[in-house]
Amino acid sequence: MRKLLSNILATVVLSACCLNSHAQVDPHFSQYYSYAAWLNPGLTGVIDGDYRVMGIYRNQWAGVSNAFSTPGISADMATNKNLNFGINVMNQSAGSGGYNYLNSYLSLAYTGVKFGVNGYQRLSFGISGGVINRKFNPSKFQYGDQWNSFTGFSNANPGSETLNTKSSLTFDMGAGLMYYDADPNKKANLFLGFSAFHLTQPEDPFLSNGTHEKIPVRYTAHGGVKIAMSDNVSLTPNLLYMKQGDAEEKMMGAYVQLKASDITDVLLGANYRFKDAISPYIGFYYRNMILGASYDVNASDLGSAVGTGKAGSFELSLSFIGRKGKTNYPEHFVCPRL
Repeated sequence: MRKLLSNILATVVLSACCLNSHAQVDPHFSQYYSYAAWLNPGLTGVIDGDYRVMGIYRNQWAGVSNAFSTPGISADMATNKNLNFGINVMNQSAGSGGYNYLNSYLSLAYTGVKFGVNGYQRLSFGISGGVINRKFNPSKFQYGDQWNSFTGFSNANPGSETLNTKSSLTFDMGAGLMYYDADPNKKANLFLGFSAFHLTQPEDPFLSNGTHEKIPVRYTAHGGVKIAMSDNVSLTPNLLYMKQGDAEEKMMGAYVQLKASDITDVLLGANYRFKDAISPYIGFYYRNMILGASYDVNASDLGSAVGTGKAGSFELSLSFIGRKGKTNYPEHFVCPRL
C-alpha cells in the first residue's frame, strides 16, 4: 500500500504540466516571455533599462479539486560592466494533498559579446544556482483503511500508512544562451535562445524503488522574430520547445503590438500548446509597466474527463522596468514584451 500511495502521489505531481507526460516535473507558463527568469538565465538583465521586476500567477485546472496554483516573482538588474544579476522565487501548491514545490535561484549573465554592424548582433550567456524545496502534508491524504463501507470515510481513524519522506531540499543549477538582433533599422529582428535547468541532476526522493531517482534536465529552445508592420504596429511570431525526461511541450503563437499613444501600447495574441490548449492573450504597456492576462482553453482529453469549462488555466503577469535618473535609452529591440 505504501508504494502504491507513493506512486499515486508521483503520478499526480508529474502530470502537473502535460496530461500526456510521464516525467515532466516543472511548472509551465503560457506567458513564458513574461517570466524570463524561468525561461532562460541568459535573459538576466537583457532589458532597455537598469532593473526589472516581474511577477506571474498561474491557476491551473481550478475545477479539478483545487489542482495547481503557481505564483512567481523575479528581479534583475543590468550593469555597465556587461555583468547582470538576478533573483527568482517560484512556488507551486497542488490539491488537497498539500503538495508544495518551491524554487529559489540567483542568476548571473554576461552580455558583452557584440558583433556585426555597430555591434547590434548580441549574445548573452547566463547561469543560475539555488535550491529546490518540495514537501507535502500526509495528514491531508485519505487512506484505504480509513474507509468504512457503511459510514464512508472517517478522519477518526488516522490510517496505518507511514511515509518517511515528506520533504526534500536540493541544490540545483541551470544555464542558458540568448541571441538577439538589436538593429533598430531592420524591419525584422530575430531572437533565439536555449536553456537547461537541473544540470546537477538533484535526487527525487518521492520516486523511489529502493534508490532515489534523478530529476530530469529540462531543456528549452525558444525564439521568434519581431516584424515592424508600420510605425505603430508590429507582429511577433514565437515558438517554444521544451523537453524534460520523456515529456515534450511544443507551443507556437504570435501577438500584435499596437501603439495607442506615446506611452501606451496594446498587445493582442494567442499561443497554441500542441495537444493541450489554446491560450488567447491581451496585454497593456503603459510607460514602464506591462500587464498581461491569458486563459488556456483546454483542447485535450482532460476537458471531457472533468467537464466543459473546468480544465482551463488562468494566467496574470506584471512587469516593471526601471531607469536611474532621466537617461534616455535608445529604442533598440531587445526581446518581446509577451
